[in-house]
Amino acid sequence: MKALRFYAPEDVRVEDVPEPDCGPDEIKLKVKNCSTCGTDVKIFYNGHQNLSPPRTIGHEIAGEVVEVGSDVNATYGGDWQVGDRAQVIAAVPCGDCYECKKGWMAVCQNQTSVGYQYDGGFAEYMIVPKQVLKVDGLNRIPDNVGYDEASAAEPFACAINAQELLGIEPGDTVVVFGAGPIGCMHIRIARGVHQAGPVYLVDVNAERLKMSADAVHPDETINGAEVDVVERVMELTGGRGADVIITATAANITQEQAISMAARNGRISFFGGLPKTDPFIKCDSNLVHYRQLHIHGANGSAPEHNKRALEYISTGQVPVKDLITEHIPLDRVLDAFTIVKNGEAIKVTVEP
Repeated sequence: MKALRFYAPEDVRVEDVPEPDCGPDEIKLKVKNCSTCGTDVKIFYNGHQNLSPPRTIGHEIAGEVVEVGSDVNATYGGDWQVGDRAQVIAAVPCGDCYECKKGWMAVCQNQTSVGYQYDGGFAEYMIVPKQVLKVDGLNRIPDNVGYDEASAAEPFACAINAQELLGIEPGDTVVVFGAGPIGCMHIRIARGVHQAGPVYLVDVNAERLKMSADAVHPDETINGAEVDVVERVMELTGGRGADVIITATAANITQEQAISMAARNGRISFFGGLPKTDPFIKCDSNLVHYRQLHIHGANGSAPEHNKRALEYISTGQVPVKDLITEHIPLDRVLDAFTIVKNGEAIKVTVEP
C-alpha cells in the first residue's frame, strides 16, 4: 500500500510499504480521510521528540473498519463489525495514571499519540492499536456525517476542551487570534455551543483573514499587521476589554496582547503552543492581579471530547463541512503540507 513515511526533518516520502496485519486486540481501518494541521507542518520541518522514525504520520483520521481482531469486542466491550464507519482519537491517554483516574485524560502523563508512537493515517490502511481501544478512543461516525467531516473531529475536540475550561457565558465578547481552521472552529463553538456575543478574529495574513471571515463571519476582523490590536479591541468594547481571548497561534506577542486586552474577570486560553526555542512572554502581573484574570493552558483533548465533536457536527450545532476547502489524493499529500504552510486553504484533507 501507499503511505507517507517520516524519516527525518524534511525527509518525508510517499512510498510503498506492506499492508499492516491486524492483531487479535486491534482493528484495521481503510482510511477514507486524514486531514492536515499546522502540527503536521511542524513535524515535516522539525520532527518531534515523541515521534520515532520511520513512522507513517497523520493523526486526524476517519475510515471504514475492514477487520476486527478476534479478542476486541470481548475485551473492550464493543460491537465493532466490518463495514462500520469510525473516527480515531489522536492523543491516547493511558487510562491508569493519577490524571486519568481523576478524569483529566487530556493531561495524561503517559500520553502517546497516533502518528507519533503508532503509525497514522496518511496511508491506505492503518491499525487502531489496543491502547486506543482500551480508552474507548474509536468512535462511530453518525450516519449523516461524512468521512471528511469526521476527520475534522479531532482538532474540533481540542477546541472543545479549551472552551470547556473558559466558562464562556451567553453574551461574552470573544477574541480569537489565528484565522486558521482551529480559529474558525473556536468561533463556531463559542457561538453555537456557548451563545457568545460579539466575536472578533485577529490575524496578520490579510488573505487568510478574509478567507476565514467569509466562512465564519466574525463580527469584525482585525489585521494585526495594520492596526494596534489591543487598542482596536478596547475601542470595540467601549474600553472594557474582551471577556474571553483564545490565542490559536504560535506567536508570543498574541499571548502578551491577550493579557493587555482582557476585561475584568477575563478568561484567556493559551491554545497555541510557542516555539520551544522561544517559549517565554512578558506578562504584566499587575493586570492579572488587579483585573482578576484567569489564564488557562489547553493541551489536546480527551476521548469524550472527540465524541462530543461528532455529536455537534451531526446535529448541525457546529458545521465543519464548508471549512474543508481542499481535498487531495494521497499521492499528492506533500502538496497538502505546502498549502497548509502557506495558509492557502482553511482545512485540507487527504483522501487515500
